[in-house]
Amino acid sequence: MTKLKVIAGPFTFEGRLESELAPKTCEAMLARLPFVSKVVHVRWSGEGVWMPLGDYDFNVGYENHTSYPAPGQIILYPGGISETEILLAYGGVRFASKVGQLAGNHFLTLTSGLENLYPLGRKCLWEGAQDIRFELA
Repeated sequence: MTKLKVIAGPFTFEGRLESELAPKTCEAMLARLPFVSKVVHVRWSGEGVWMPLGDYDFNVGYENHTSYPAPGQIILYPGGISETEILLAYGGVRFASKVGQLAGNHFLTLTSGLENLYPLGRKCLWEGAQDIRFELA
């Protein structure tokens, strides 16, 4: 089982890659480590934070996709009708954009630091964009 560390704002999380359920998405993320971006609060989806990635191409299709990630699940929307993005749920989420409901590939499940999910979400909501970094644990 491959584990990643996610550092978002002042918080550190660890998680497991969902390699059996989303092998191509996991492989694409591993090839891009360390992956650094900014995370902001979602606009349409509920209690989540996201990394807007424009036309960034991970070169993957749909696998293990969901519109309702649970808190601590991280999904990759590979692009198409909306821009490419990575979303981290910290509470209830119905993944959507201005064009409607979307589905993203659930590729990473956070397993530690979960008590800091809600504080991260609120920090992004009230203080704005936070740095985020994915790396091997």
